[in-house]
Amino acid sequence: MHIDVLVAEIGSTTTVVNAFQNVGGSAESGSPYPLFIGQGQSATTVLQGNVIIGLKGAVEDLKRKLDVSEITWDEMFATSSAAGGLRMSVHGLVYDMTVRAAKEAALGAGAIVKLVTAGKMRKSDLQKVKALNPNIILIAGGVDYGERETALHNFEKIASLSLNVPIIYAGNTENVEEISDLAKEYSVKLYVVDNVYPKVDTLNVEPARRIIQQVFEEHIIHAPGMSHVHDMVTGPILPTPGAVMEAAILLKEEIGDLLVFDVGGATTDVHSVTVDSEEISRILISPEPAAKRTVEGDLGVYINLKHIVEKIGMQELIKEFPDAAELIANAKPIPVSGREKEFIERLTKEAVLTALERHAGKLRYIYSMPGKKSIAEGKDLTNVKFIIGTGGALTRLPKRIDILKLIGNHGKGEELFPKNDTNILIDNHYIMASLGVLSKKYPQAAISLLKKSLEIL
Repeated sequence: MHIDVLVAEIGSTTTVVNAFQNVGGSAESGSPYPLFIGQGQSATTVLQGNVIIGLKGAVEDLKRKLDVSEITWDEMFATSSAAGGLRMSVHGLVYDMTVRAAKEAALGAGAIVKLVTAGKMRKSDLQKVKALNPNIILIAGGVDYGERETALHNFEKIASLSLNVPIIYAGNTENVEEISDLAKEYSVKLYVVDNVYPKVDTLNVEPARRIIQQVFEEHIIHAPGMSHVHDMVTGPILPTPGAVMEAAILLKEEIGDLLVFDVGGATTDVHSVTVDSEEISRILISPEPAAKRTVEGDLGVYINLKHIVEKIGMQELIKEFPDAAELIANAKPIPVSGREKEFIERLTKEAVLTALERHAGKLRYIYSMPGKKSIAEGKDLTNVKFIIGTGGALTRLPKRIDILKLIGNHGKGEELFPKNDTNILIDNHYIMASLGVLSKKYPQAAISLLKKSLEIL
């Protein structure tokens, strides 16, 4: 059997291969509609030193499911969160300004931000960078033609560590010449991009987000177990969360403002692609990116299950599940029995609502001589028209739609949450990340396939 494109999702424990047909044409041209034709999976084999073993295993599983003796394909793309995902450190001038802008760019690209510093880096900061040994380092600082010294100081200090790690500079444009000279002096692989915070109260994170994904693709082959990945993968490779964001941004242009929840075994990711309402924009105290991602490392329904249990409280949980201790002790990556699914649904509900609270902004009130005044801070989700569930929990659990419906009536009225008339959509085929990377070359096919998975007519 011949397939147009395979997209591999190389996770920390599981590798999945999704097969797509007819991706090169369009309905308007009379070509057949693009099709999702099947999925195979296998254990990820990073620890064996070569992810190709797991990739081949997933292809073999796909062959069995399609009941064919052989599979060939034209192209293979990939997303990856294996080998620790995309680990980054971010360094800027003022935490609530350039640092936050740089961090938003990194998270939006799909990174796991392991270290953040503000101001001139100290010896202890440099030791932390060295111990982390990130995949990419992002340095910002200063509005354009503003403060210069901090970014130059931080760049030189990091460059002198000789980590052999690519550095992205996204700070004061006036520093570019000196930064380039320092990069040559210390033999640093440098990428220069537009300032993430060019003016006060102005975010410009999209260019940095794009270059982070480009650098990841160029350097992923150096991660443990990934050196042979291009033996099979011929097209783009994106960080898995970054691929979900790509799909969300593309879909927003098609259907409107949206919010995506991805509840996994280790984390819960939230992606929003929406603009502030006119009412909120007038009182917002600092800017937010249109496309924003937050990742909650303590909200996982398998690896980090105990963190959610602690948040709910064991005594409260026992009121609903008298057998909670047994369910926790025997937790599986994929729940099997009805009782196990009910328990994971309760944890998923807590993960979704907690992640929503952390992602969204809220109204605050300040008091001055004229009287009480309302201000808004954080991400405004009040314009969201669609809430989408992806990831294992929100595509497979029986009450996945009921869980997402709780969002509309959550909160006390001061939070900038979606309204209760939003539409709930489920990524039924669990292919949103794959379509994000597919969209890099075949955007129309990706949109068509995503709308089918979400059952948008």
